[in-house]
Amino acid sequence: MTFQVIYANLQRAMAVFDLWVVNLAKLFVVALLATVLAGVFWRSFGHPLSWTDEASGYLMVWTACLGWIMATRRHAHIHIRFFQDHMPRSMREPCQLLIELMVIVFGCFVASKSVHLVMVNSDIEATSMPISAAWLYAPLLPAGLVTAGQALVDFGRRWNGERESES
Repeated sequence: MTFQVIYANLQRAMAVFDLWVVNLAKLFVVALLATVLAGVFWRSFGHPLSWTDEASGYLMVWTACLGWIMATRRHAHIHIRFFQDHMPRSMREPCQLLIELMVIVFGCFVASKSVHLVMVNSDIEATSMPISAAWLYAPLLPAGLVTAGQALVDFGRRWNGERESES
C-alpha cells in the first residue's frame, strides 16, 4: 500500500468520524433540551423530577466535549494572533510549532487526567440517577485524544512546510 492510499483511507475514516461526532452532538442537544423541558414542565405542576438537574449537567458536559471535538477538527477555536503578528517573520513559524507542541501536551494531559478521574469516580453513584459518576468525566478522554491527535497532524503539516488556512 502506498502512502497516498493510506492517507486517502485515513481521510475517509476521519470524515466518517466527523459526521458521527456531529450527529452524536445533535442527539445530545436534543436530549439536553428534552431533559430540561421535562424538568420545567413537571416542576410547574408541583411535581419536580429529581433526576433532571443532574442529568442536564451530565448531558451538558458531553455536549460541550463533542463541541470541543468538532471545533478542534474544524480548526474553529479562537486564535488570538496579536503577538505572533508583531513578531519578526522568521519567528512566526517556530512560534506556531511551539504552540502546536503545547496543544499536544495539553491534549495528552487532559486525556490522562480523565482516565484518572473515571477510575476514581467509577464506584461512586450519581446522586439522583443509578449511573456511575465516572460518566461525567468520560468525554474528556476522546476530547483530549482528538486535541492531541489534531495538533500532532497540524504540527507535522507545518513541519513539512504546508500552510493551513488561517481564518
